[in-house]
Amino acid sequence: MARIAIIGGSLGGLLAANLLLRDGHDAFILEKSTSSLDGRGAGIVTHQPLLDALAQCGLATDASLGVQVSSRVALAKSGEEIARTSMPQILTSWSRLYAMLLSGFEPQRYVMGADVSSLSQSQHGVQMRTQDGRTFEADLAIASDGIRSGVRATLANQVLAEYAGYVAWRGVCEESVLSAHCLSSLFNHFGFGLPEGEQIIGYPVAGANNATQVGKRRYNFVWYRSADHAALKTLMTDADGHHYPLGIPPSKVAKHHIASARLAAHQLLAPQFAEILEKTTQPFLQPIYDCSSKRIAFERIALMGDAAFVARPHVGMGVTKAAQDAQALAQSIAKFGATPAALQAYESLRLGAGQAVVQRGRQLGAYLQAKHPHNEPASKPARDALGVMRSTAIDLSVSI
Repeated sequence: MARIAIIGGSLGGLLAANLLLRDGHDAFILEKSTSSLDGRGAGIVTHQPLLDALAQCGLATDASLGVQVSSRVALAKSGEEIARTSMPQILTSWSRLYAMLLSGFEPQRYVMGADVSSLSQSQHGVQMRTQDGRTFEADLAIASDGIRSGVRATLANQVLAEYAGYVAWRGVCEESVLSAHCLSSLFNHFGFGLPEGEQIIGYPVAGANNATQVGKRRYNFVWYRSADHAALKTLMTDADGHHYPLGIPPSKVAKHHIASARLAAHQLLAPQFAEILEKTTQPFLQPIYDCSSKRIAFERIALMGDAAFVARPHVGMGVTKAAQDAQALAQSIAKFGATPAALQAYESLRLGAGQAVVQRGRQLGAYLQAKHPHNEPASKPARDALGVMRSTAIDLSVSI
């Protein structure tokens, strides 16, 4: 039995820890937050690899996981349907998966308030020190500490998350407040809107307390809008003038920015989407980044999930990618033991796949960018609604 530390207790870290525990290893999580992560995030598109990983963790992958949709629809600005395609999927939420993965995890293995400030390794293992002076030791350490990974910054500081040139307005709207027209024409579908140079998608997810009954669900939306660096700085500054370069808390988004977004929704989007924006209590925004690593194994330390690769949300593979990382780690450790050879085997399995996901996200989002990285105007290829629906948030294990 090996002792394996997972740095980061979000979904990727929990997936890895659950799989390693089921294989008999002494796995534990070091999470820097001092309070539960429950309630973070919004909607998640599931794919078969994610369902397979959840089943491998001993968790249910039936209707209780989320909300089932059978089709995708694209709406014109008028609100009329312009395209439809059949694509059955289960749409779940971050909080639902977090609750499921945490439910069978022994509390003493999930160490909160453990912000890893330094780590070192030898031929025998890894030592981690936290900001509050605690020390932890393990045979292997797996970094699942997200887009701003401190472990990645230590081991590969040349690999940085790059701003893509646009932001995503996000939120969830209660089903109970929506009009009959919105409910009948959009709510039960994975919906798309394609205004010039922008894109909005949305789909139903579970409501409060993971309720999936009709009338108690929510509609999750993501609206991509171009924003150069100057515009981004303005959006990430609250009403008191405080700037949040790494991400503005939802409650701090300035009210006038929310009002402007709602006004633009009425001017640019189908009335159904505009209604959802208007009736969402707390819209928030996130800058879109991507990040591609050249290495993810460093002797006895490895990167996984967003610590290794950040793909733009168009691919809809963030959690699925982390699940595949977790499975590859468990498979490699089962074959080679808790050794550097296991992490090299893991890198062989996941390095190319992660790079491909990032590249696909860049291709899908190219028309949304304010400018390309070399300050050249981004090309704006014509978009076919059916083509967009069939290429967004699909199962990459099948498509590439």
